Amino acid sequence: MKAVIYERQGAAGEVLQVVDLPRPEPGPGEVRVRVSFSGINPTDWKSRSGATPRPLDRFQIPHHDGSGVIDAVGPGVDESRLGERVWVWMAAAGSQWGTAAEWTVVSEQQAVKLPDAASLELGASLGVPALTAHRCLFADGDLDGRAVLVAGGAGAVGHFAIELARHRGARVVTTVSGEKKAELARAAGANLVVNYREPGVLERIRAYTERVDRVVEVNLAANLSLDLGLAGPGTVVAVYAADTADPELPVRACMTANVVLRFVLLYGVPVADLLRGVRDVSAALDAGALSELPAHRFPLEECAAAQDAVQGGATGKVLLDVR
Repeated sequence: MKAVIYERQGAAGEVLQVVDLPRPEPGPGEVRVRVSFSGINPTDWKSRSGATPRPLDRFQIPHHDGSGVIDAVGPGVDESRLGERVWVWMAAAGSQWGTAAEWTVVSEQQAVKLPDAASLELGASLGVPALTAHRCLFADGDLDGRAVLVAGGAGAVGHFAIELARHRGARVVTTVSGEKKAELARAAGANLVVNYREPGVLERIRAYTERVDRVVEVNLAANLSLDLGLAGPGTVVAVYAADTADPELPVRACMTANVVLRFVLLYGVPVADLLRGVRDVSAALDAGALSELPAHRFPLEECAAAQDAVQGGATGKVLLDVR
């Protein structure tokens, strides 16, 4: 099979290569998926570049997320799953077999049935972003009737955070950096969209809601003062990214707000909580509550360019088309 691999960390154009590998076979409790689309996330290029170094066992096929069709099952897996359209999550976590290949092998619980009405592109976009959004939103209880602030509502995590929160009855405010991104956030269902580069952000949000119960935060250093301005006792600020300098924590202000800071990285989330997220994301899919972001498609052979696009901050979702 054709697969993208890297054998050392480094720049995409220097270490990613397309090779022929034996097609993997599923072991007990596993399924093999003929990959249609491979979804790329920041965690993928960070692992490849060495920004978040992880040990390599000879080689690594990158990318956690994907979609496709189950074409083989291992011992203990019901053969009725053969031919099932699925979305794949965390394929490369502790495994060489990421989704940047014609086939991947994962545990059967990591290949989740995709509803007929959901596209394979949407399936490949879920995984890391949707499960991260779910953890940020629901680790501390449900949100029916509550207010949520999503920082960066046009990103993949922000997009699914808006849709999951709205699906579960929350009112959603989101911040974006421009009108194009505002259109994406409104299309996802945000009740209020605010350009954070314009003056009066706090005042505009407070005119809609005095406080928020949950914050899905992509940049704590830049946004902490806004988050605290909208916080009250029990507000949870859930932080899922660390791409900027660490903030100086205003302890007294946090105490005064009685705010809770939660930090989210999927690799350390308990499996039972991940599976709860998978069930809830699947229920939202079944209800038609989740939608695609604008897609940037690259062939498998251009994986380096695709990862560079993600690293460069491409708006929308970057996918490898492996069909």
